[in-house]
Amino acid sequence: MKRRADLIAVMVIVLMASVFPVHLLPSAPQEMRGTDGQLSGKQGQVLLVKVPVDGQPKSVTGLFLKRRIPFFVDSAPQYMGLLGIDLEDAPGTHELIIDLHYPNARRRLSYNVLVMKETYPVQHLTLPRDKVDLDEESLVRVKAEQDQVQAVLATATQERLWHGGFIEPVQGTMTGAFGRVRIINGQPRSPHNGEDIGAPLGADVVAMNDGVARLTVDHFFSGKGVFLDHGFGFLSMYFHLSEVAVRDGDSVKRGQVIGKVGASGRATGPHLHWGVRLNGARVDPYSLLKLSLREGEPSDPGR
Repeated sequence: MKRRADLIAVMVIVLMASVFPVHLLPSAPQEMRGTDGQLSGKQGQVLLVKVPVDGQPKSVTGLFLKRRIPFFVDSAPQYMGLLGIDLEDAPGTHELIIDLHYPNARRRLSYNVLVMKETYPVQHLTLPRDKVDLDEESLVRVKAEQDQVQAVLATATQERLWHGGFIEPVQGTMTGAFGRVRIINGQPRSPHNGEDIGAPLGADVVAMNDGVARLTVDHFFSGKGVFLDHGFGFLSMYFHLSEVAVRDGDSVKRGQVIGKVGASGRATGPHLHWGVRLNGARVDPYSLLKLSLREGEPSDPGR
């Protein structure tokens, strides 16, 4: 009876091991998360990730919360990438996977990224319904404009166009609007995904870094604006302009005038809305100015 019981037990173990080979066989090798490093940052922050690399890979790419993160040579043998934490990424520990592609092999690295919660301001507003609810014609226009913007944001240039540090696009007063949640007539709206800078009407607005003017617009909400493509999935946006000084497809340099401060679109007064999308993540543009970059001149909020 004992031998029969032992035989049945062995058969059960073999059967379960075939279904769950990693979890039930302690001798089976397991991939451990975060074995190559630990990173941390708050919602809306940009992290500078530096990876030591052996040999000469054909490409180095990362994946974080389903967002592709390109890496480029910093100073051999080190690669560097910009990891954007979206303003609504869930707090907690998430994995950053980095794949090094060689001509005849691939190496995978794993980093743990601790996302910490950021506290954003909340603004309660009570407004007349005709100031909040759009008529049918306006709704059709806004939907078409949203589709146009999404198409641009989804187009990632596969080469890096920016170089050196980043600069503030206009001299003015930062309002701390990034991430702010507006609750209008009791209904929460989408968080403010850019920073507002108060500045005089007609003040010069410059490019934060090298890039290409991917799209110039005159939209219902954002007014006259410019979308700059800096490459590798990094785009910056400049809204509520009074004038636009570039055309679609123009190459621009850091510090080049691309427009002037205005109050076009739905704006209560002259200011610049400055936004950044980094591989799909909505990040605080001022976070980029705080990065320590070896290449070229360092970031300088005061230009």
